[in-house]
Amino acid sequence: MTDHFEVHERDGAARVAEVRLDSPVTTPALVTDADRADDAPESGIAAPVLADAGTGWATEPDAPEGDDSRLTVLPARGFPSGTPDEVQEAFAPEVPDADFPSAAVISADTAADLGTDAYVLSGAPGIAGHAAKFVDSIVQVREAIPYDAALYLPGVATPANVATLVYAGVDLVDADRAVVRGTQGRYLTVDDHQFLEDLDELPCACPTCQQPREEFDRLDCARHNVNALEAALKTARRRIRDGRLRDYVEGQARHEQWLTAVFRRLDQQYGYLEERTPILRQAEITAATEDTIRRVEIQRFAERVTARYRNRFDNPLVLVPCSAGKPYSDSQSHRQYHDAVQWRAHKVSMTSPIGVVPQELELTYPAQHYDSVVTGRWSENEIEFVASVLERYLENTDYPRVIAHVPDDYRPICERVEASLGTAFTYTVEDHPTTTDSLGNLASELSDELKYGKRERQHNTIRAIADYQFGAGAGDELFDDLAVRGSHPGLQAHDGDGEQLAVVVRPYGTLAFTLAGARHWVDSDAPTKRVEIDDFVPHGSVLAPGIVDADEDVRVGDEVVFEGPSAFAVGRAEMSGPEMARSTRGIAAQVRHVDEL
Repeated sequence: MTDHFEVHERDGAARVAEVRLDSPVTTPALVTDADRADDAPESGIAAPVLADAGTGWATEPDAPEGDDSRLTVLPARGFPSGTPDEVQEAFAPEVPDADFPSAAVISADTAADLGTDAYVLSGAPGIAGHAAKFVDSIVQVREAIPYDAALYLPGVATPANVATLVYAGVDLVDADRAVVRGTQGRYLTVDDHQFLEDLDELPCACPTCQQPREEFDRLDCARHNVNALEAALKTARRRIRDGRLRDYVEGQARHEQWLTAVFRRLDQQYGYLEERTPILRQAEITAATEDTIRRVEIQRFAERVTARYRNRFDNPLVLVPCSAGKPYSDSQSHRQYHDAVQWRAHKVSMTSPIGVVPQELELTYPAQHYDSVVTGRWSENEIEFVASVLERYLENTDYPRVIAHVPDDYRPICERVEASLGTAFTYTVEDHPTTTDSLGNLASELSDELKYGKRERQHNTIRAIADYQFGAGAGDELFDDLAVRGSHPGLQAHDGDGEQLAVVVRPYGTLAFTLAGARHWVDSDAPTKRVEIDDFVPHGSVLAPGIVDADEDVRVGDEVVFEGPSAFAVGRAEMSGPEMARSTRGIAAQVRHVDEL
């Protein structure tokens, strides 16, 4: 059971949390030994909260005496890299029960739930600089230890790499490497390192650097490095709170090749990151590099659109380019497309890095929450990705014909899909999609098509969002007898008797249920995200200790149903299902409506 570590905010595998000591420490944090000399370079900057109980090599160690002011590292025996697992296990000391804040020393191969508040990864400097080994070790450890426990990576952090360490799932670091580099005369920044003797001036405004260059020595260099490391951690904490750490890491990590390799290899650990990545948030995704295509949010949207979405219109498909303005329908160009189409076709937007966006899902995260770099030229990776998404989309939907109202730079995507599927698109753009001639061609191509009505498009929007949010077929299962009130985007779903079941949440383009809708959801055959709670009536927040069990596929931001002996409720998840079920601290969910039984 974790008693002294609590996660408050999440951004993928990164967390802002609190080590609950007499003087709490907000993580990700820079920490040091509480008995380190007051004149050490990290003194006054790193939190002096660590206490080392010793190695325990001489005898089987006694249980240490700890207190609530420190995080006591329990007795451990260090092994060189490559020591066989059976040797490590045979000589590992017993981990004593501790009623004070404690940390256990583990390796990637011996990591397990040992009941401590934090875990120290031994041999960490040996994996720094080796992307594959680093990612495998961090993922292996994080999946073995409790969700509500801190991971401490000693001897590795620098100003340049700490944001990537945090992105991977590290909570605590020390200044050892930064200090050593400073005493060697290496001046560290978030994007580089310089030898002190090569610097004519100091490119930093930290307190240590506010002295004449000729008086700045190697001890000062070490102090500067610690200042820069702490500043980088503050940036990481701010980015996590804003939900934008990945945007920062994509650019910042490129200053060291192994760090770029780290986040690319983490993208290949889709299950690890997907479980920890919210399904919605208001933060904008900055699509500044092609690496954005591999982000969980992008891949998850593409997978859901191609596997869950079902076209419910009998009209032709019109492919249109995306717009800088979001949502697309508010942009000037898309208003012009609408004037030409006039509800006589189903519009789907093509875009990098999202893929394809059906008109019903243009509000759904991340379709209205990204901004990309526009050059007028698509890279081969972008063409390949968007073409693959469009191809899968067309394979799983049914249209009488496809009209591509796209500019020349979109044509290679369409032509690649045409060749792969053995079909032919109709092209209507002569020079630019918004010219009078091009819009006239589009309108003429649809002149014989019947318009679909407001009721049909509203019903289809509610059902398409349900499919995307809950699973293929959920829209028809949940809303078989549907009446829609309100206007786009705030549509309200009612049953045939007029009882409200759900509403579209404007900021995220998802459905939020009423109690009646939640009961209908539970009674239906649609995939339900359930959370079993203990015998209490929740109000506001549900804490992790009150969770008995939760579905494995629940993600942060998911609409969930709470069921317990005394209450039935509906709300939004603040943890993933596995984290809810296995955590002992923290807010698991927010309750919106509750019915006392």
